[in-house]
Amino acid sequence: MYIIRHAKSSWADPDKPDFDRPLNERGKRDAPRMGKRLKEKEVHPHLILSSPAKRAFSTAKRVAKVLKYHKDNIKTNDELYHADEDTMLRMVRSLKDKYSSVILIGHNPGLTEFVNSLMSDEIDIDNVPTCGVVAFRLDVEAWKDISWGKGQMLFFDYPKSRED
Repeated sequence: MYIIRHAKSSWADPDKPDFDRPLNERGKRDAPRMGKRLKEKEVHPHLILSSPAKRAFSTAKRVAKVLKYHKDNIKTNDELYHADEDTMLRMVRSLKDKYSSVILIGHNPGLTEFVNSLMSDEIDIDNVPTCGVVAFRLDVEAWKDISWGKGQMLFFDYPKSRED
């Protein structure tokens, strides 16, 4: 499972509702960059599940394009928009088991809290930055069996962690 925080959004129009904020130029560059890093790790998602907020869905489309995942197959769920950690866990538990590799794209602070609660290690990530990716191996037979502490972090990457 791969958890991605949406890429950097624009604050150019302060009157624009939060849900409708688009990506800024850095966000438009970072999303495909992180998609490339996932591709280098041979990530082939069976499902990309995104918040429907403009900045999250735009991130999903840019990552999907690099991974050759058709944008029409990206699923959105309204509950992912500013979801808390318990809502995210409930959503993940409800995934169909036919999806063995899933990318979930959402928002902070719930996303960072979800990542920290899912980890089995004593590592604590202060903040998943914009377009940050946290990858997990989950030692469960089915999505419904996921619980806190069941995830082993495989990697944590974000745009500024290295130059491409």
